Amino acid sequence: MIARAVLAACLALSGLWLAAEPVRAQGRPLPATCARDLFQNEAAMRQRQHRMQAVASADQATQCAAWRDHVGFLQKARSVFATCQSGREREQNVAEMDQSLADYRALLANRCGKR
Repeated sequence: MIARAVLAACLALSGLWLAAEPVRAQGRPLPATCARDLFQNEAAMRQRQHRMQAVASADQATQCAAWRDHVGFLQKARSVFATCQSGREREQNVAEMDQSLADYRALLANRCGKR
C-alpha cells in the first residue's frame, strides 16, 4: 500500500520538478511553487515509507497514532498532486492517493476505533 503510493509519486515526479516553467492544468496556470512542492512531496513520501516500516512491529496504540498521522500526510500529498499536475498523470496520482486514503481509513476503523 505505501510502496504503491511512493512508486506512483516517484514516477510522476521524475521529470516535473525540474521544469523551469509551470505548465497549465485544467486551463489554469500552476502555482509557481509546484516544482518545489512536487520535489518535497517525493522526499516526504520516501521518509514516510521508512516511518511506516518502523512502526510495523510496534504496539497497536503506536501504530494507530502513526496511521492517523499518515492519513493527514496523504491528504496533503494528494492536494499537491491535484494542484500541481494535469491530465492523465494527475488522474493517476490523485486516484492512488484516494485509494491509499481509503485503505488507511479502513485500517483505522477496523483496528483502532476511537483510540
